[in-house]
Amino acid sequence: MAGPAVLPKSVLEKAQSELVNYENSGMSVMELSHRSSLFETIIENAETLLRELMNIPDNYKVLFLQGGASSWSKKAISEAKKIDTVEVQVIASSEDKNFTYIPEVHLEDIPQDAAYLHITTNNTIEGTTIYDLPKTGKVPLIADMSSNILSINYNVADFGLIYAGAQKNIGPAGLTVVIVREDLIGQVDVLSAMLDYDIHAKNGSMYNTPPTYSIYIAKLVFEWIKEQGGVSQMEKLNKEKSAILYNEIDASALFSSPVNPKDRSINNIPFITGNDALDKKFNQEAIAAGFENLKGHRSVGGMRASLYNAFPKVGVEALIHLMKKFESENGGTK
Repeated sequence: MAGPAVLPKSVLEKAQSELVNYENSGMSVMELSHRSSLFETIIENAETLLRELMNIPDNYKVLFLQGGASSWSKKAISEAKKIDTVEVQVIASSEDKNFTYIPEVHLEDIPQDAAYLHITTNNTIEGTTIYDLPKTGKVPLIADMSSNILSINYNVADFGLIYAGAQKNIGPAGLTVVIVREDLIGQVDVLSAMLDYDIHAKNGSMYNTPPTYSIYIAKLVFEWIKEQGGVSQMEKLNKEKSAILYNEIDASALFSSPVNPKDRSINNIPFITGNDALDKKFNQEAIAAGFENLKGHRSVGGMRASLYNAFPKVGVEALIHLMKKFESENGGTK
């Protein structure tokens, strides 16, 4: 599943209990004015919690904005090329092997007069993750962290800017979180005020009406992550969940992983049988067994398990049980 992901049940239950009457206001959060003291407290607490969870330095702004991100550098390259004054240089890619590994990026490959170096920290389709960040020298590192923010404990100070669609580990689709170093904003004129991070920062994400309910859910998720032990604990649990599934795949005579082992994502785990007909059969049986969204992305086929923060370990164990049953009935072809 690369779209909206599972949310913690306790978060959904909390939101349900407050749905029609938030803090005895007689209104839902969806009905509150974004200028009201109730909502101002929500967004302030959301920022405070996120700063604590990610250890965000004081010289970084946190923005809660509308929109989303596409989670693939190939699209970021395409978008940058649309700007006439920008010269785009691709210094590393794994397209030669269908994006199944993370290419090495060396400091000497990065022009030190570059405006920025862009990476995507987790590839939801092919299932790779950048664990060791490239050394960029004086060049700001910009990251699309849409699909693994808050699931791996990155050091925010290593980045100039982080942006992330909320729909994997934060909350509902439609909210985008931006974490940006102060010196990188307000440098140039921006075509639209709505696209100007400096204006949004100066207005505390309130330049226009922000996605209020999504920010409220995000705050609840941040509270939940803190209760679980923070991002380091999330990373530990995600590694444990993914290791169980990867161990099953590696031991299987039928299923295999197409991804370079050292670059394997702990969030998105693609696997195949090597036979399109068997893949289709497995996906059909998975749906019948209650597994939704297990089918791989249309561009690569096979299967893909998405183990975001709120996905329970018991769900992984149930998937492994289904895989063992399917293998016993369909034989090994690896």
